[in-house]
Amino acid sequence: PRELPLTVHNLTIAGSNLSVLRRAAFAPARPLPDLRLLRLHHDNIHTLEDMALQGLPSLRTLDLSHNPLLSVASGAFAGAPLLRTLQLNQALLLAGANPSLEEQLALALHNLTLRRLELAGNRLPAVPLGLLPLGLEELDLRNNSLRRLAAGELRSLEGSGLRALRLTLGANPLSCDCALRPFLAWLRASLSRVPDARSLRCAGPPPLRGTALLRLRPEGLVCAAGEAGQLETASYVFFGIVLALIGIVFLMVLYLNRRGIKRWLHNLREACRDQMEGYHYRYEQDADPHSASTISTP
Repeated sequence: PRELPLTVHNLTIAGSNLSVLRRAAFAPARPLPDLRLLRLHHDNIHTLEDMALQGLPSLRTLDLSHNPLLSVASGAFAGAPLLRTLQLNQALLLAGANPSLEEQLALALHNLTLRRLELAGNRLPAVPLGLLPLGLEELDLRNNSLRRLAAGELRSLEGSGLRALRLTLGANPLSCDCALRPFLAWLRASLSRVPDARSLRCAGPPPLRGTALLRLRPEGLVCAAGEAGQLETASYVFFGIVLALIGIVFLMVLYLNRRGIKRWLHNLREACRDQMEGYHYRYEQDADPHSASTISTP
């Protein structure tokens, strides 16, 4: 819309074909000082240019859900310094077509003071740590492709800038095998940080499907066949490395004590030679008939 009242607080545009949000897209002539909520869902937006939100100094909530985002300029949100809530539900489904999209979005969010970020329904296989600005308080990751939260992700969530972050994780295909143990331990110790923790359910393996995560016991989580094979392979590799190190140490010991070993071998050879000469002398004595008759004559 080209003309909007200066006192507008909420603006919703849905089902349009905006495609590209250009510089000062909503305030080309004059700012909208009171606009606080802007909803732009299902508008086929794929590109956000620099300063697309210029002229919206009071904007606090931006909803870009259900748009096929492909390109986000680093200064796309620079015109909204008070932005606190960003909704990108089902807006990153085409990230595979542009592998740098997550990096672009991370740069665009870098200087914001976001408090809530919604990323539901984006088929994310892992927590997008690069998109989480320090100080973020709420993160919606429902209905993605998370099988678990890995140990590295858990360590990042315990960092100083994200220690107060609350996550919603429902409707993810959580795999309740042995790899889930670190996340399960973290979840039990951080119930206040996962509001929907009690509703989380196993998606597999079949014997545990539908079981509440908080009812699981760590010792009851077994490794899947593929993971067991990986662990067995890793064990063999580790064992091989240990044997190689032992061999190297043994060779170093031999090298450092080569003179002593050479002297010991020489002494051993001399001892064997003396022993063999003794046996040879006795054999010659026993084989001499003259010696034998002399000994037998009274």
